[in-house]
Amino acid sequence: MCVGSWRKTGLGLGVLLLAAVALVWFLPARWALPWITPRLQGITLRQVHGLLWNGGADQVGDKAGHDLGRVQWQLSRRALLGRLVMHLDVQGPALDLAGTLRRTTDHRDEWRDVRARIDLAALASRGLALPGAPGGELSLTAERALLQNGWPLALEATGRWRGATVRDARGQVALGDWSWQAQARDGVMTAQFGTDGDGPLHGTGQLQASLLGWRVQATLDARHGDEALRQWLGQWGTVDGDGVVHIERRGGLAAR
Repeated sequence: MCVGSWRKTGLGLGVLLLAAVALVWFLPARWALPWITPRLQGITLRQVHGLLWNGGADQVGDKAGHDLGRVQWQLSRRALLGRLVMHLDVQGPALDLAGTLRRTTDHRDEWRDVRARIDLAALASRGLALPGAPGGELSLTAERALLQNGWPLALEATGRWRGATVRDARGQVALGDWSWQAQARDGVMTAQFGTDGDGPLHGTGQLQASLLGWRVQATLDARHGDEALRQWLGQWGTVDGDGVVHIERRGGLAAR
């Protein structure tokens, strides 16, 4: 092959390479949807718009088809080199979630600057099963969470449960407002929680958990002579002479 032919071939390959790079660089998100969907573990995206690298979906559904809201994302193009960095912002009637996800070189998920709000009553109204039928609004703030297969290896988080309620066969019981904080080191998580203000319940407790087991301890005292609340609390632990309920439960391999 002569030099001129080599040059033409090289030029043609260069043009094809540039075209391929341009296509990936400006790839519409809806074109990438068939590749993305199998990786979403049952989550569905509809009305997708924007680019793969900066786009969104106006409707997010779960495995059962419930509408969870809309999502916006920014995905770093370093993902082409195997370095996943993505910012997510989900907004819906039952759930708001924002944070930045990075996949580490040892295949762990590191979340930064996470902010979340969960309306438990709205989730229940959408047919999502919740144990004990809780109500109220959960909020969470996590500066950093390092996860391996969903379990926190490292964690710094705080949160609140506002207007906490629980419904059983006897009706709805008000639990007031709660706050909590959690930490994890080397796969061992600890959390402290307690009530805020002068609500219907005074309570404090702590949780310890690892992949081998868990233990929770709490002290709960119904205020203002709330008999329905006292009856509900009585099923969870030992009641002392002052009517205070002491809870101590554990489970897992470490509990044996």
